[in-house]
Formats: sequence, C-alpha cells, structure tokens
Amino acid sequence: MIEPIIKISNLCKSFGGTKATNDVSFELKPGEALGIIGPNGSGKSTLINLISGFVKPDKGQILFKGINITGMAPHKIVNLGIARSFQMSRPFYNMSVFKNLIIPISSPRARKLRGGKYGDLDEAAIHLLEEVGFERDSQVPYKEAGALPHGYLKRLELARCLALEPDIVILDELFSGMSMSEIASVVPLLERIKKEGKTLIMVEHRLTELFKIIDKIIVLNFGMKIAEGLPRDVMTQDEVTSAYLGSEVKTGA
Repeated sequence: MIEPIIKISNLCKSFGGTKATNDVSFELKPGEALGIIGPNGSGKSTLINLISGFVKPDKGQILFKGINITGMAPHKIVNLGIARSFQMSRPFYNMSVFKNLIIPISSPRARKLRGGKYGDLDEAAIHLLEEVGFERDSQVPYKEAGALPHGYLKRLELARCLALEPDIVILDELFSGMSMSEIASVVPLLERIKKEGKTLIMVEHRLTELFKIIDKIIVLNFGMKIAEGLPRDVMTQDEVTSAYLGSEVKTGA
C-alpha cells in the first residue's frame, strides 16, 4: 500500500466573511498528477497558497510525507520538497534569464540532493532552460528577464520550480497566456516529470490541455470541493456543469 505523499484534511480559510476554502480534503500518491479546476473565485489559488505556506489556514491539516506542514513558512516548505509557480511571473527582472536560476540551483535542498557538486552553475542553468523550451544557441537566455515575452516568462517560472529539485510541483495557471505551440512544447516535459516520480498539482483553466497530463481532478465552487475523480466522470456531473454555467465544459476554455 503506497502512502500518500500529501494529505489535505478539512482545510478552511476565510477572508472577512468570505470562505475561500471550506472543508477541502484530498490526498495524492507519489507520481500522481492532480488538476484543480473551478470558476473564477472558487478558491483554487487560495488552496495552493495554503499548501505552499503563503497563507495560514483557519482550520485543517496538511501532511507532507507524514510531516505536519500546516502553517509552516514557505521557505521551509520549499526545503522539504514542495515548489510552486505563480500565476503572475515573479522573476528578478533586472537579472539575465539564466542567472535567475542560479539562486534556486544553489538552494539548501538542491545542494543537499546534489551533494554540493554542481560543476558549472551557469551551464546547469542553461541546460535547465533548454529543457523547458529556451533555445540554447540564441541570445534569449542571456537577456534580462524583464525583456522576455509572456510565454518565456511562464517557462522561466517552471524552470525555477524544477531547479529546486522538488518532490511536488505546484503550477498556478502555467498555460495562461501561452500559445498553442508553446503549450505543446511544455506538455511532454510535464509528462516526463510525472514519469520521473514527481507529483504534480495544476490549477488550470485550459481544460483540454490539462486533461492530457493529469490523472484526476477536483472541482471547487465557492470554496467547497464539489467533485473529485477522473475527468471524464467528473465533467458530466450536473453540479459541475452548473458551476461552470456550461461555458468551460463545452469549450474546454
């Protein structure tokens, strides 16, 4: 019996009188990929903020590899093995793209897992950028991050996560603003991450692309989990269809 790598139990968070997450529970085994979907304002970003330590819950528990990380500081959670991207990219804009990766590559967790032996840090950063779709022989990795177009910024966010050598990768709307060709180049990488045994949690509105990657989904509405299971089963449920008002279910938007 494989133990869950992460177990979320009865997680609650309110802002004023609004319940952003209301008694949400789920668990994942190592190597599983979960999609978190729901209408705007349903509590998706709050949920991953709770898991990654950027928001403290009012109630509930988060266990990661059996360790209670509820309310733990973000840097401690990262060092344990949970990395996340942000919906709005947050690079060091005045630094070159590849230099943005030197910091996570030099993190305590990455140093520990690599035994303190990196070789050339710059080369390691360029190699990681190439993995997420940057052209090694172009000038793009050497530009200031602030000069990157949106699609490249999203891929830089992914690279910064992977540089931390995480066991769980949380992606907050990675596909948002990407072109179809950009998404097509990233999907095989995410599939490879799964095969390597990493666990994925993806908040996403691009359902058609999301369903190519994930094993199961949970649907949130008004902070509550209203469905969980295989996409083909969940998306036909009346409560899910009603929550989306038919729009995203029909179009895959």
